[in-house]
Amino acid sequence: QVQLVESGGGSVQPGGSLKLSCAASGSIFAIVTMGWSRQAPGKQRELVAVITNSGRATYADSAKGRFTISRDKSKNTVYLEMSSLKGGDTAVYYCNARAKYTTAFETDYWGQGTQVTVSS
Repeated sequence: QVQLVESGGGSVQPGGSLKLSCAASGSIFAIVTMGWSRQAPGKQRELVAVITNSGRATYADSAKGRFTISRDKSKNTVYLEMSSLKGGDTAVYYCNARAKYTTAFETDYWGQGTQVTVSS
């Protein structure tokens, strides 16, 4: 089992910046990737960014150039740095981790989410 706890959400002005954190605990050894997704009211959850254990990162087009995902393995924490925030970024942001226990068994874990609101 992997437990994920997000923090760092809040309300910011358009154009502002915010840094989200996600602390992982439990079966840390099994984690192969971590990432961030978001969900706005009435919208599907969308993937924002993913980072592998080797540090390779991928981003959604909406996040590319504005968001940066990073991981501190020593602290079992993944971060999402967001800049140039706009109203469309308003959503609940969820941290996720993919764990691989065997060659045939992988599973995803999700945090409880942290609210990000961008408004004047």
